[in-house]
Amino acid sequence: MAQSPQGGSPPPRRSSPWRSLQFLLPVAIFLALNILVANVFFPPASPKTITIPYNRFVTEVQANDVTSITATGDSIEGTFKRPTGASDSSKNRALHFTTQVPAFAGGQLESLLSAHNVTINAQNPNPPTSALVEILYSFGPTLLFLVFFVWLMRRTTASAGGGLFSLGRSQARLYDPEKPATTFADVAGIEEAKEELEEIVDFLRQPGKYQRLGGSIPKGVLLVGLPGTGKTLLARAVAGEAGVPFFSISASEFIEMVVGVGASRVRDLFNKAKAAAPAIIFIDELDAVGRSRSVGPSFGGHDEREQTLNQILTEMDGFDSREGVIVLAATNRADVLDSALLRPGRFDRRVMVQPPDRVGRAAILRIHTKGVPLAADVDLDALASRTPGLVGAELRNLVNEAALTAARRNRAAVTMDDFTESLEKVLLGAARRIVMSTEDRERTAYHESGHALLGLLVPEADPVRRVSIIPRGRALGVTVQAPVDDRQNYPETYLRARIVGALGGRAAEQLVYGVVTTGAESDLQQVTNIARQMVVRWGMSPKIGPLNLSDDPEQQTMMISQRPYSEATAQVIDSEVRRIVDECFAEAVNLLEQNRDKLQALTTALLREESLEEAQILRVTGLPPKPVGPEPVPRPEKEPVATAHDTINEGGLPSAR
Repeated sequence: MAQSPQGGSPPPRRSSPWRSLQFLLPVAIFLALNILVANVFFPPASPKTITIPYNRFVTEVQANDVTSITATGDSIEGTFKRPTGASDSSKNRALHFTTQVPAFAGGQLESLLSAHNVTINAQNPNPPTSALVEILYSFGPTLLFLVFFVWLMRRTTASAGGGLFSLGRSQARLYDPEKPATTFADVAGIEEAKEELEEIVDFLRQPGKYQRLGGSIPKGVLLVGLPGTGKTLLARAVAGEAGVPFFSISASEFIEMVVGVGASRVRDLFNKAKAAAPAIIFIDELDAVGRSRSVGPSFGGHDEREQTLNQILTEMDGFDSREGVIVLAATNRADVLDSALLRPGRFDRRVMVQPPDRVGRAAILRIHTKGVPLAADVDLDALASRTPGLVGAELRNLVNEAALTAARRNRAAVTMDDFTESLEKVLLGAARRIVMSTEDRERTAYHESGHALLGLLVPEADPVRRVSIIPRGRALGVTVQAPVDDRQNYPETYLRARIVGALGGRAAEQLVYGVVTTGAESDLQQVTNIARQMVVRWGMSPKIGPLNLSDDPEQQTMMISQRPYSEATAQVIDSEVRRIVDECFAEAVNLLEQNRDKLQALTTALLREESLEEAQILRVTGLPPKPVGPEPVPRPEKEPVATAHDTINEGGLPSAR
């Protein structure tokens, strides 16, 4: 978005006294270089001079061959009447000479010179320094330092907007309200958040509508959500819809190495916003300065971050909501914010920006594909159903990768194959061109077939969309599973189905080869994570009961490594986790034994085709497809659609195989 100062065209700049210095300084430097070159590198030509011994000098004086001399201490320079050499046999002759008077010569030299009519001149061996040279030696370095300082200040002013004396000025960017680049039409998939912010927009457009009834708009609105869900985009859309100045800054930009600069920048930012009211202040990544002051080590209690936080609290208390200044802030760590920020009168409204549901993902894909030519086979609704848990930034990246893939293939439009290829690349990484041995390739095929077959056999498991033995990232193969609908609650049967499916690869290897390999490392990480959370977090163990024994996030922030249960309880937790995993592994082995022919058929097809889509998998195994579920509901946690052997969900629940 274009940045422009408020109030239209900027005022004319006044001429600065330093502008003449910008012209005179190069001239002075040029003259100094000219003098240096003329006198040092190319000095004026001097007459030829020879050095003669002192006794030769006396002989020439006695022969009346010396016209004049100039004495400077013990050194004598003189002129002959005719060109003479340093000795009688010398061929190097000149009219000018120099010699050195020995200390034992005494006072006889003066009488000798007078007797032979030699003109005697004398010079001070220590002549006084001129006033100009004294001034240059005394004030020259200072003047050069001042000139350099002024030049550095002007360069800093031009590049940072304020110079060395503007450390306390806010570096917030002001976006032009006359040219809004983002509106609510550019935001999709987070309809609930948009509805909550429409009141803010309406207040900025019609403040009298609320003030006449004594109402006041919230001073601060905190946008909370996972990275990439569109918090910054939503804040810009609010400014675009309201048509007011929008001051945007990251919280980390307040902090400087000089103590007190952060607080000064906060004051300057709020003063600018008040002068431009109605206006919006947007502070991104608020947790950079807004962390709780009671958590973690404190160095004297008055460090730069804490001073900045105190100034933000003071400023939000100091302005009236009727002034038309609203503070928007974004963070993905609301749990670590200071409680003083969240009390009424400051950030008294919190807007949760959730990952989009299936309908929202389809709307986001339509927005990002407006300028992308799509082939006739592209179904954005089907693509949205295959991307549960992906947020707006990831969907935008998916569309961009698909366009790049189509361009590499010299296609006129982006096809569904391009989106499928890009989805795997985004989630798992680019395909690796490695040479696998026949044994490793066959073992990988059995491994992935075990995952895929159990995904079809277990009723509560997510449907299998694709299986491949093409190496990607750190994985030698991948099984893509996507839920029929967006889940909000996870029943115990679903979690057990996830564990059974994750153990399918190891169970297939043990069933076919009798030995297991390291290929199930990530599978075991997912299995352990789900089983432990079932016991300590979700109360799905009869021996532990309905207790939440997970670690306190605040204690983790304070670096306190203390478990909220005893050692005896820890042993029970370990035994219950082991029990759940053993039961699920036994079920996986039993299902694969009963369907050994389907496992073999799927493995053979996979070795032949390398990648199989859902319809091909169902045709090879002869199993029916999963039933279609109801319309989706929003989910609070991110759940990636596909995983390799090394993919684990950020929301606490490992993603489906």
